[in-house]
Amino acid sequence: MRLSSMRYKSYVWPHNPETFTVEYRRQVAAHKIPMGGCVLQEMGVTYRVLQGEGEFAGADAYREFERLAAVFQDEGPGLLVHPVWRTERAYFVSLSVTEEPRPDYVRYRFVFWEDMGGYDGSLTERSGTSAVLLPVEETAGDASGGTYTVKRGDTLWGIAKRFGVNLTALIAANPQIKNPNLIYPGNEVRLP
Repeated sequence: MRLSSMRYKSYVWPHNPETFTVEYRRQVAAHKIPMGGCVLQEMGVTYRVLQGEGEFAGADAYREFERLAAVFQDEGPGLLVHPVWRTERAYFVSLSVTEEPRPDYVRYRFVFWEDMGGYDGSLTERSGTSAVLLPVEETAGDASGGTYTVKRGDTLWGIAKRFGVNLTALIAANPQIKNPNLIYPGNEVRLP
């Protein structure tokens, strides 16, 4: 069986990389409790890391690497098409040469992070810090005035997204929740 070539944005690999690893990640928060110990909170599956290694050989090995490096310099996510894995929208986050250079041979490593597309530009950064705020504008849904019982793995951001309400309004409607980043199964959340 012949596999198609791997592609990212405008770049097509002349031959597929030797190795390709897909790493699934899960976010878990640890909250300290009085008298020692901690409680773990499931925050859900996050991005996948797609990484690998390959080589370019021959008289134009460095030119080929420079073409790949030029695509790395492009900002923003792009479509990553792998010959076996599903097509992903991803960020090209790392590209490196992994051994001593030779005139006709380049061995390289690359890393892509899958973009789940859930934010689509709605994240902002606070000046003077690296803290990220959650989406500032959500479309209002028709679930106003109801309540929701928190289930394992829920977050306020996820509840706001599910019911189409603004996260800030959801937090304001629930003053009984002292820490919006810490909710527990069984908590009642009022929907604005």
